[in-house]
Amino acid sequence: MKKLIALILAAVMALSVCALGLAEDKTVYKVGICNFVDDASLNQIIANIRTRLDEIGQARGVTFEIAEDNCNMDASVMEQIIVNFMSGSDKVDLMVGVATPVAIAMQGKTEDTGMPVVFAAVSDPVGAGLVESNEAPGANLTGTSDYLDTRAVFNLIFKLNPDVKNVALLYNPSEDASLAPIAAAKEILRDKGVAFKEYSGSNPSDVMLAADAIVADKADAVFTPTDNTIMAAELSIYEKLSEAGIPHYTGADSFALNGAFLGYGVDYANLGRETAEMIAQILLDGADPATTPVRLFDNGIATVNTETCAALGLEYDKVAEAFAPYCTKVQPITTAEAFGDVAQ
Repeated sequence: MKKLIALILAAVMALSVCALGLAEDKTVYKVGICNFVDDASLNQIIANIRTRLDEIGQARGVTFEIAEDNCNMDASVMEQIIVNFMSGSDKVDLMVGVATPVAIAMQGKTEDTGMPVVFAAVSDPVGAGLVESNEAPGANLTGTSDYLDTRAVFNLIFKLNPDVKNVALLYNPSEDASLAPIAAAKEILRDKGVAFKEYSGSNPSDVMLAADAIVADKADAVFTPTDNTIMAAELSIYEKLSEAGIPHYTGADSFALNGAFLGYGVDYANLGRETAEMIAQILLDGADPATTPVRLFDNGIATVNTETCAALGLEYDKVAEAFAPYCTKVQPITTAEAFGDVAQ
């Protein structure tokens, strides 16, 4: 009996050593990316994740096989994409959730499995309940945040128009990423004694109707945080706002790319590269998401659409000069659908 037990233990050890060797020799890693919606910022993030992972793979002698899908704001499609990433021959080693709703859905599906998740462009990871703290996430999720400094945006609004009397707050109340900055905007405006009105939309058609209402109400300015629903409709509303003389201040450079007067926030190309670095740390170096801090970025870049600037009767050089003390950088951009269509 002792000999039999010894043989069994030897066999188990041999299998363990073999499995360990296979793990150490692994050269292909599957990464599943789910995008929330087709918009310029989120697409830019994914493009830079792909590019940086390819660079890391070549340097480290491994291959990252990327499965990418887009749920286009459809919760049922999002769930199916995540299920596919977790099962069968399509099962991935790590999932990437681009934008808060996708990250939350991945959290719900993976919290009992331990599959690592790296989120990208989540504005408030703690407020969304994804992590215990940005310094110590505490579970199987970590990632990058595009936290928006709302007060910094309003510094620009008040600098350009010190006499602003009424501000439109345009957002989708169903997007968690919009709630904190909209609450901050209300507090700022109340403190300044400036009137405001909320306008909402859950789809592009609703957003266009909201823009019509903003024009009819003759708002002095519009504020939108990093709201993906509004972003998806920006190309459809920017002309009516600029023709009415209403500048649209937003929480991402992609809005300015798509026609908004100003986009203020993080460098999404860099955010994508940093997201890829975190993916590699987890898969190649064994980093634990629970103890890997969320990466935050300087929200100091103001992107001004020069065409919209002119349509509003403003001179870009004077606007850039006025904004410069409040930003780490002011940069011009012209209207296009995607970043690859225009030189910044």
